[in-house]
Amino acid sequence: MSLSPTWSASFITPSTSTGRANEPASYLRRDVHVREEPVRATLHSTGIGFVEPHLNGAVVGDEVLAPGWTSYRHRLVVSSHDVTKDIHLGTNTIGIVLGEGWALGRLGWEDKRNHYSDRPAAWLQLEIEYADGAKELIASDTSFRAGTGGVRSNSIYDGETFDARLEPSGWDRPEFDDSSWGDVDLFDWPLDTLVEPIAPPIRRIQELAPVDILSTPAGKTVVDFGQNISGWVRLSVTGEPGTTLTLRHAEVMTAGEIDVETLRTAAATDRYTLAGGDTETWEPRFTFHGFRYVEIEGWPGELNPASVRAIVAHSDMTRTGWLETSNPLLNQLHSNAVWSMRDNFVGVPTDCPQRDERLGWTGDINAFAPTAAFLYDVRGVLGSWLRDLAAEQQEKGFVPWVVPDVLSTPSSPTALWSDVAVSLPWALFREYGDAQILEEAYDSMTTFIRQVADLLDDNGLWSSGFQYGDWLDPDAPDDNPAGGKTDRHLVAAAYLCRTTREMAETARILGRTVDHAEFSELAARVRGAFHDEYVSPSGRVVNETATAYALAITFDILDEAQKKHAGDQLAKIVAKAGFRISTGFAGTPLVTDALSSTGHLDEAYLLLLETGCPSFLYPVTMGATTIWERWDSVRPDGTINPSGMTSLNHYALGAVVDWMHRTIGGLNALEPGYRRMRIAPQPGRDLTNATLRHLTTFGEVRIAWALEDATMTVDLQIPEGTTAEVLLPLHAENDAIEIGAGTHHFEYEADVAANLSVFTLDSTLGDVAADANAWRLFMDTFGSFYPGVPLDGTAPEAATMSIATMLDYVPGASDEFRTAISNTLTAASTGASA
Repeated sequence: MSLSPTWSASFITPSTSTGRANEPASYLRRDVHVREEPVRATLHSTGIGFVEPHLNGAVVGDEVLAPGWTSYRHRLVVSSHDVTKDIHLGTNTIGIVLGEGWALGRLGWEDKRNHYSDRPAAWLQLEIEYADGAKELIASDTSFRAGTGGVRSNSIYDGETFDARLEPSGWDRPEFDDSSWGDVDLFDWPLDTLVEPIAPPIRRIQELAPVDILSTPAGKTVVDFGQNISGWVRLSVTGEPGTTLTLRHAEVMTAGEIDVETLRTAAATDRYTLAGGDTETWEPRFTFHGFRYVEIEGWPGELNPASVRAIVAHSDMTRTGWLETSNPLLNQLHSNAVWSMRDNFVGVPTDCPQRDERLGWTGDINAFAPTAAFLYDVRGVLGSWLRDLAAEQQEKGFVPWVVPDVLSTPSSPTALWSDVAVSLPWALFREYGDAQILEEAYDSMTTFIRQVADLLDDNGLWSSGFQYGDWLDPDAPDDNPAGGKTDRHLVAAAYLCRTTREMAETARILGRTVDHAEFSELAARVRGAFHDEYVSPSGRVVNETATAYALAITFDILDEAQKKHAGDQLAKIVAKAGFRISTGFAGTPLVTDALSSTGHLDEAYLLLLETGCPSFLYPVTMGATTIWERWDSVRPDGTINPSGMTSLNHYALGAVVDWMHRTIGGLNALEPGYRRMRIAPQPGRDLTNATLRHLTTFGEVRIAWALEDATMTVDLQIPEGTTAEVLLPLHAENDAIEIGAGTHHFEYEADVAANLSVFTLDSTLGDVAADANAWRLFMDTFGSFYPGVPLDGTAPEAATMSIATMLDYVPGASDEFRTAISNTLTAASTGASA
């Protein structure tokens, strides 16, 4: 909601400001006389650009990159700080440092800047209340003076340049002589855009020490912080006046040097020039970088690791979800998803923190929303972002593909991207159980659904218009990420089945009876249209791709008999791909669910645990500490994918950890907000234990299971106000147990007499193909000797042809090859997966 209309402060900008690139940051100041000790003093501030408020020689508050990034023309956030203890009798000085930020800096890959304004502007209001009830207000106006200081240039993409010799000492304290400073102009900006913050501010969250300091083949000094982050470097240095340090940031190193391929045109370079004398501590204030490595040039003497720290900065969200398993690779995958989320929640949910983009892409957060809501309390960040989305949707007539929208062309309605207007509020409602989330988003949701309904063809299909499809399918050409295997209008039609059902449920929950009938009819219509166009009576889905089947299964488009057949087909497709990833943005969050929900839990685990390229764990084996944009952003030979779109810090493809929470951890919400939940861990492969914790709106849920020597222990904790239906893992009875709040312990003999088949050279090809793990091992071994040679374990002759007979048909089959196949079959008989 808008702030009080009684605000009297004006936006001000230095008279000399041009808004051009590489302009020094502005320093604005004014002295204020205070007649007595106040009982309350509050400083409010915001700006067009980055603002850093000062009072009596100190920065006010601990926010950074304020006021964050919102759809400024509709919503500009005002920060408020209690400064009662910082005000003293007599003269006080209020000031503000003003950088270009998102409002003026270049945004996007189109090399455009000044999206919101042609000049930066500051807004500041100090309210003082005295013991006698009198109030005094000091507001930004033309009484402020403007100068410059050490910040010589600042850019989100390119970095900050600071010359400590030019920093005016005491500029934000009383008695500073500002007679040489210039005037300020009033700046026309509507006060009705000023809003109270919904989201938590961006803050410094964590400091990382170097894990290594490297000397590269080219003689460069590179600091490795061991983790890909969003933020910057704080340094402490002593040296001669005029010494300049240059810090170049990078996500990755290749051939022993930092590699800036993933930055595209973002310079990501900070420069600091020393004033000289005592030790100087500095960090940039108006930029941030996505990096793990920093190349430092010009350091005086030997670089001590204690002299540099990486400062992790992002929206100050509360952590709410954790998962630890017995598999270190899965733990790293989970950690990578957490870090990518952290690094991309810098004010808005962005795609990446490092290159010349960092935009609030709707498709990324739509794919990742359930994971995000589990890991952190995102009601603030995403609630604010949804208000921006709705405001821009109302103004422009469409849901932008990026929010805030800085694209040069309109965004057409698109599945998975635009329909975030529906699915994100729904995901938040499911997580937090607050119907107000749906109420606030309702107009935006209905506007989008009705817009798409008007675009349907006579058969009820969303069959025309641009679609991203299964974006970044690994089989898509590098220069056409939308050119995947799955028909893009099939993807659109499937997602519309989901969103219309969500819309109908939303109307029901909110008591919108007429709308509920309208959207229920629409949901039935588009589901029937999908059936008619894309599904055979038996449940085969045209395209025969993993994504097509995953969508049809998980969006409840198929009936139960069809779903079983579709699951079998999906399992064959996944096995035929050697359990390597064959899905993009649309299918990846859903493929493991589609498998496990149709009786193919083992195939889901094999897909999750595969380490070859492309796979969920391939980046982990390559040393990734965040989720990559492409499955092969770094290729097996260590080179960077040359497509020009190869971020190493994108969270979307980490959406699989939502399945990990629900399947390995075992927690599912049966009712929104977890008032009623299902606890049903499903161990698989070589996992022997897992612990999940989730802080719900009712309190913490904890699930811990461990399998040791055929004994299963399960320990549960659920909060007051909730109940749970428990299905104990590997329990012979498998009957649901109802439990209430409190702690619960179960211990029993696990039903591990798994039906392991015995495989030998006498087994048929069909027998081996029927076991997902055995087929995977067999194909891996066969392919290592005869790469690219196809084998079909479902062909009619496979049912009768023994492996030994098949080997006789292989030209030049060596004894080594035959032995390797025999050993593989033996390993498969033990259930080994590697």
